[in-house]
Order: sequence, then structure tokens, then C-alpha cells
Amino acid sequence: MGGPDSLAAVRPFLYSLFSDREIIQLGPRFLQPIIAWAISMRRAPKSRAAYAKIGGMSPLASITGAQAKAVEQSLNEKLQEKVLCLAGMRYWDPRTPDILHNMKDRDIARVLGLSLYPHYSRATSGSSIGEFARCAGKLGLETHVIDSFPDHPGYIAALADIIQEGLKKIRGRDEFALVYSAHSLPKSMVEEGDPYVKHLHRTITALEELTGLKGRLCYQSRSGPVEWLEPATDVLLNELAEKGFHNLLVLPISFVSDHVETLYEIDILYSGMMAEKGVRLIRTPSLNDRPLFINALSDLVEQGLKKAGWLG
Repeated sequence: MGGPDSLAAVRPFLYSLFSDREIIQLGPRFLQPIIAWAISMRRAPKSRAAYAKIGGMSPLASITGAQAKAVEQSLNEKLQEKVLCLAGMRYWDPRTPDILHNMKDRDIARVLGLSLYPHYSRATSGSSIGEFARCAGKLGLETHVIDSFPDHPGYIAALADIIQEGLKKIRGRDEFALVYSAHSLPKSMVEEGDPYVKHLHRTITALEELTGLKGRLCYQSRSGPVEWLEPATDVLLNELAEKGFHNLLVLPISFVSDHVETLYEIDILYSGMMAEKGVRLIRTPSLNDRPLFINALSDLVEQGLKKAGWLG
């Protein structure tokens, strides 16, 4: 999705997000820009306060750029052909259309689109891929898309690795609960056939087969006047605290980079909420540009290039 690169960018970022009917439909189409403007104005002060607590901006663009550079280096060390990897965002800079224009200016004719959403949803992957396809088509670029990777072995191995790292922070033999916190989605989308929740369960099934640990799935980051997936993360955390768990290990399962949902919502908001109850909340490290995750992304790209017929 991208994220604001300053506190001044928070409101226009929110407006850009809420204007997209592919992520959320707010009233009739002709009213969406007006409703999006009203929501962004109302939410901006609270969002600015959250971003102020994590450095005054989202780190998402810089982390995604680092991921792209690492994948590029990995592929160029392994493959005979030169591969250029650039990061494009949906709602803020660097935006996908600008990146594609940059590639066209470099005389690049073939572009592989890799969605960094492991779990496909038309509200996230679908919107980003749609923009990618529209712009690439206008520029005459040949494209191939990798739209999800919920149970790719390398991705699952990377998740298992950060769980093990999180477990090291649990004191002694204290009983703990493992919580998978995913970005929420309007219920209506799932009822209409969106595969997001099925993809989440594919990840969890593969992960639990590898780790031997069982966890509970919940959903964070609700926004807008619609009914969202349940249980909400804060609700589940409170229920686990009431059941007597003193350590809660939280894996942000649908997020591959640190941003406001991990650094503020989990690390500050939920952690503080649990601390008041005498419960220790431990978040697993984010995947970011950790080697196992970069290996997984590199493998996805290599396989995608072969499937497109661009690599022998």
C-alpha cells in the first residue's frame, strides 16, 4: 500500500487509500471521493499521532526498497541475465505508475510484477495488480504477475524462523499463547468469494506442520463504517489475558515489512494494553530483508521468470 513519508503526508495518503473502491466501497461511486475526504480529515489527527510515535513517517518504502535491492543482488549472482528490481507502491511514493514509466525510459520491455501481499485479496493484491496491469498495458510492456505465495516453502521457513526467535524472549517455561494477527478485511468481501481467509489458513496449516505449534488467528487494523472479520486482535488478546496467559507471542502473519501496524498498533498500543493487565506481549521480528525471506522472494521471482518464458 505504501505509507506517508512525513506527518504532512498522512491526510493525503489516507484520502488516496479511501478513494479506492477496490479496497473499500463507501456509498455510491460518485460520492466516494467526498466520503473519502471526510474520513481522511477525521482520521488524520489520530493517524498523525501514531506516525509521530514511530519516527514521523512510515518505514515501508525504505524497507521495501531494501528488499528489492537484496532480491536483485541475489538473482544477479545466480542468473546469467541482468535483473532490475524496483519497488512500487499503491497509495504513496514511489508509486507503481512512476516506476513503470522509469522502466520504459530504460528500454525495459518485460516486467514481472511480484505482489508483496502473501495472501491474495481483491482489496490489496487485486487493487495493486490492477493498477500495475493498467499502466503496463498503456506503456506496451509485456508482463507476468505473481499474485500470492501463502504456502511457498521458503516463506513458511522464514515465518518459522521468526517464531523461533520470538520464543527465545519468553522467560523460563511460562505458558504462552501464539497469536497470528492478520490485517482485517470487510466480511462482505469474503462472503462474495474473496480467497484471503483461505490463503491465511493455508499459511497457518503449513507453518504449524513445520513448527508443531498451534496458534489463534485474529484481525487488526479495521477502518471505515463496515463489518470486519473477527475476532479483532485486541478482543482476542484480552480474552487470552483473562484466561491466565502471561506471555503472548504475536506473529503479524499478513505483514512482510515493519510499518504503523507493527510498530505502533502492536508494539505500542496492544503491548501497553496487555502490560496494564500484567501480561507480556512479545512480537516476532518482521520479515523485512531477513535472508530467509529474501531467498523466498528470489525463488518466487526466478520461478515466475521461467513460467513467463523469459528464463531458460
